[in-house]
Amino acid sequence: MTYSIPIGPVHPSLKEPMTFNFKIYGEHIEEVCLAPGDNHRGIEFMGMQRNPVQIIYLAERICGICSASHPFAFCKAVENAAGIEVPERGQYIRVIIAELERIHSHILWAGVAAHELGFDSVLYISWRAREEVLDLLEYLTGNRINYGVFMIGGVRRDITEDQIPRIRKTLEYYKDIYGKIEDIFLKDPTIALRTKNVGVLTKEDALRLCAVGPTARASGIKKDVRQDQPYSAYADLNVKAITPDVLTGEVNGDVYDRIVVRLLELVQSLEIIEQCLENMPSGEIIAEKKLVKLLNQLKRAKGRGVGRHEAPRGECIHSVKLEEAETPKIWKARAPTYNNLMTWVPMLLGQQIADIPIVVASIDPCIACMDRVTILNKANGQKSILTKKDLHELSVQKTRRITP
Repeated sequence: MTYSIPIGPVHPSLKEPMTFNFKIYGEHIEEVCLAPGDNHRGIEFMGMQRNPVQIIYLAERICGICSASHPFAFCKAVENAAGIEVPERGQYIRVIIAELERIHSHILWAGVAAHELGFDSVLYISWRAREEVLDLLEYLTGNRINYGVFMIGGVRRDITEDQIPRIRKTLEYYKDIYGKIEDIFLKDPTIALRTKNVGVLTKEDALRLCAVGPTARASGIKKDVRQDQPYSAYADLNVKAITPDVLTGEVNGDVYDRIVVRLLELVQSLEIIEQCLENMPSGEIIAEKKLVKLLNQLKRAKGRGVGRHEAPRGECIHSVKLEEAETPKIWKARAPTYNNLMTWVPMLLGQQIADIPIVVASIDPCIACMDRVTILNKANGQKSILTKKDLHELSVQKTRRITP
């Protein structure tokens, strides 16, 4: 007999609100239905009531882990629309911050994956290792997350010669402990049993569903924006997409392969940062230092721009339309989880119930990134966007209903 099992929107194995409906036969999953939409915040609408510089700080807060990825892509989109050239030194600093964030994100994911497998001791080891890169980000930008370092036309903070030894010290720390991390995740027999041939995403399904990031690369697709359309300093660094066969000699597209890809990308990020430090040019870090002049330039700008960045989870895209106004006409953000969401269906079909947490975690989902637009269907059949005022009023009404 087939049974239905709902999981979410609140569940111990889920770090954010997401609803799944499964049909199971015994312990095996026969049908998967996804129901996102529990985490809308109206950020895009709020952004279109602000000038582009103010939007940067909203973009940073689309995702706490991707505090560089969204402002990176947004700033690139605005720069493309307004015809602003970023100084070369600013481009290198952007890449350094982005790759430090990739190290932070992948180690955080490793800890979460260990937790989903029941290895909380490995969670503690991973997150202790993550503290080093967070401390470095705080040293360079002033914050562990929401760095506030990206600006249209460049960056707000330089990396000085005095700071470089501290960066190198962190890089050496990760080189020293990488062997231990690799042993834990790739050579532990229990982790292998829980991840090999589990949550398989074939290359064909990954292409059909437009998967991105480590999720796509673990299925053998050599897709990486840093390689395919190099931008910023990546054009000087010859970045190559990493697939699991680099280490294992084969591609299975399972959870184990997604672990392999992320661990190899840790090493790649260390190498990229080292190259940036070796080759960083001198000069300005931002195209226009005076904020008033920048705002006037953006106010007079007219055009469309798209910014793409290879975030830790995959390709992040921001699209902007400027029409000679204080605020942008359009701002759209597409996070990588939006692409990777449907890959859960082939991954989960045929798996056991106990595999659900690690398979779900294996794409490194960010539900807050993905939920972007809220629509109200009115009684007359028309559709309208819920404004900030509408959302506030609905919140007040609900609070009154649930308050004793």
